[in-house]
Amino acid sequence: MTRLVMATMLAAAAAIGGTVQANAAQCAARADIIKALGDKYHESEAGRGLINPNVVLEIFVSDQGSWTVLASDTKGQSCVLSAGEGWDSPTIRAAMPGA
Repeated sequence: MTRLVMATMLAAAAAIGGTVQANAAQCAARADIIKALGDKYHESEAGRGLINPNVVLEIFVSDQGSWTVLASDTKGQSCVLSAGEGWDSPTIRAAMPGA
């Protein structure tokens, strides 16, 4: 439950700025967040997509079903937008532009 509350606060902070901003309480260097997700929750990247030319949305999941959504900017900063449990990974094919 604590993880969900923290993720909600982080999502609200990220939404207020409109872009990923480096705020010590909500955001950190991408490498540090990814290391923490791997070490603490055993999550690894499952997918990504562009929000805009400067921000990438990334989804990290674990075999136990935990998941985290990050927004990462071109300067190497990331913010946790959401996190939870019970991830299910159906096969999804994304259409490439022009395809």
